[in-house]
Amino acid sequence: MHPILIRNNVKVLGEGSQVIMFAHGFGCAQSSWKYMTDAFLKDYKVILFDYVGSGDSDLSQYDKLKYSTLEGYACDVIDIIEAVDLHDVIFVGHSVSSMIGMIAALQIPERFKKLVFIGPSPRYLNDGEYIGGFNVGDLENIFEMIADDYVVWSKQLAPVVMDTPLKPELSDFLQECFEATDPSVALAFAMATFKADYRDKLKDLEVPSLTLQSSNDIIAPLSAGEFINKNTPENFLVVMKATGHFPHISAPEETIREIKEFIGSKTSLSTSGHLYAS
Repeated sequence: MHPILIRNNVKVLGEGSQVIMFAHGFGCAQSSWKYMTDAFLKDYKVILFDYVGSGDSDLSQYDKLKYSTLEGYACDVIDIIEAVDLHDVIFVGHSVSSMIGMIAALQIPERFKKLVFIGPSPRYLNDGEYIGGFNVGDLENIFEMIADDYVVWSKQLAPVVMDTPLKPELSDFLQECFEATDPSVALAFAMATFKADYRDKLKDLEVPSLTLQSSNDIIAPLSAGEFINKNTPENFLVVMKATGHFPHISAPEETIREIKEFIGSKTSLSTSGHLYAS
């Protein structure tokens, strides 16, 4: 087996030939896609993986310097694509993986077919008229809480970002995902995530993309999704009925439907009445 497949705990599943690659967000692992993957196995080649430092990846390969920026995580994506020799990749990234996927697509655009951003943000920090949702004090508080007691922070965060009070088991699942991550790795990933600013890179993206924006997402507000839509060529925006930052867990049916409609479409026109505007 190729060492990259071991390093990133890569799983290749499905009966189809069209590649669809799912990339998890901060504090999670490939298990976070378990409510969605079955819907793609019949018609797609499904690629699942864990970033180094997450899930069942090889933690011995974790490099603090490399993974201090999102470019380091994008290297994982590119390494996997090259190791498995993937082409025409449909990349589905949750949260910070949206920008990680964009970074990879900017480096090797010929390998990508479409990108799907779930709850993306090009910058989490407010900046003048740009509303990312957080101020400097917010981010400092997040970093301090993770460093002080990651487990307690995870317990507090999970139900808020999941936003499914009638389904507490989903928050419990998310909390378990968070707690499986080494606290020092989680802190470094959080800092790489929340300090990033990729607003000026959006204009260079050549690969068609979809922004799936949840309602009432305190991590990635609508303003962030709208900024991506307005500043990215061939980006289409859908505001979902789903609430919270994890619609692939809380509302998998709606998320699957929107992804399949986008990746199956050959035009920029929506057939369902959703907002597909570039």
